[in-house]
Amino acid sequence: MIPQASPEQILELAIDRSLMVSSAYNRGRSVLAPHSLITKHDELYLRAVTVERDGHPPREARLGTFKLIGLNDLALTGRTFDRGRIFAPLGAAAG
Repeated sequence: MIPQASPEQILELAIDRSLMVSSAYNRGRSVLAPHSLITKHDELYLRAVTVERDGHPPREARLGTFKLIGLNDLALTGRTFDRGRIFAPLGAAAG
């Protein structure tokens, strides 16, 4: 990882290399598979699939939106992921 990397740099690297990240979010610890960074209302958001929440898998795998400012203690996990059927850029077929 880049020394003294910003959250944006960490996420750009994770997205580019399909690496999961861990983060504290909404009073819990999450492992996320990041797909894209977006700007909405002049604020940065992460589009990602939650892989674990407080050590447990979610009931349903789905793409969620996380306000970047709310992601604390952001770190690369070293675990890779496959974008699979969960995410397909606009105009691309999933599958």
